[in-house]
Amino acid sequence: MPSRTFDVVQVDVFTKRPLEGNQLAIFPDARGLSDSEMQKLARETNLSETTFVFPRDADIEKREGHKVRIFTVNEELPFAGHPTLGTAWYLHQQAPRDEIVLDLKVGKVPVRFELRDDDLFGEMQQVDPVFGPTHSRAEVANVLGVPASELDDTLPIQTVSTGMFFTIVSFRSLATLQSLAVSWRQMAPYLQPIGTNSFFYLVCRETISKDATLHARMIFYNGEDPATGSAAGCCAAWAVRNGVLAPGMQGLIEQGLETRRPSYLYICADKQGEGITNVRVGGFVVKIVDGKVTM
Repeated sequence: MPSRTFDVVQVDVFTKRPLEGNQLAIFPDARGLSDSEMQKLARETNLSETTFVFPRDADIEKREGHKVRIFTVNEELPFAGHPTLGTAWYLHQQAPRDEIVLDLKVGKVPVRFELRDDDLFGEMQQVDPVFGPTHSRAEVANVLGVPASELDDTLPIQTVSTGMFFTIVSFRSLATLQSLAVSWRQMAPYLQPIGTNSFFYLVCRETISKDATLHARMIFYNGEDPATGSAAGCCAAWAVRNGVLAPGMQGLIEQGLETRRPSYLYICADKQGEGITNVRVGGFVVKIVDGKVTM
């Protein structure tokens, strides 16, 4: 069988600086790849996620958006934040316009672009949040291996979804959160009954940057994620609902410092009555690799 060659691009997402933020591999034209080949390529890149773009007729893309599929090393995801922003940013570089719409498994996700201090800033609008169950502080503390007193008793531990399930856990102390040593194996049995692709998003109102609203960490089956845009959307909805962030105000999550890949995720959400809507997560992107894969 003759070999095939595919273009691949790597970008760093939620950063202005190369070699920081969250890495993403993008295959700009994945036509001809099978599901199993895409999964194998995601394992080959060994990043948090890899995206595959399927170009189609311009009229269809104008109406339906750009068809994109997202894979981790283990599975395909219906939605993920930094792959959405990074892929939309790349497509914007090819054909600049104010809004790029991605057609994902979760549905259509618009990403708007503007210049901020001469750098291109992208902001995705996630689907409206679904608030799930709240959790026992004692049980979650036991899973994480910390005393219950280390978790903030003024804020609920709650599962939220804007396409994926994240259980938001607020710590009292930045030092405790930074020194936390917990494995996916410890957390998975507790999280699995909540739903497929369910994770903890661990946050603290004490931060390193004076501009940040929250410090965050997210540990999953492939290690620690430097920046988790899907979780940031859930966190934005949780923060506005619980008074951590005012409705309509932009907040900032710092993440990835423990992995030496600092990332900065800008969050915002609106409140209408008791409901949370218009959840947005944004940031900057830099390209670091242009290459080809032959297989």
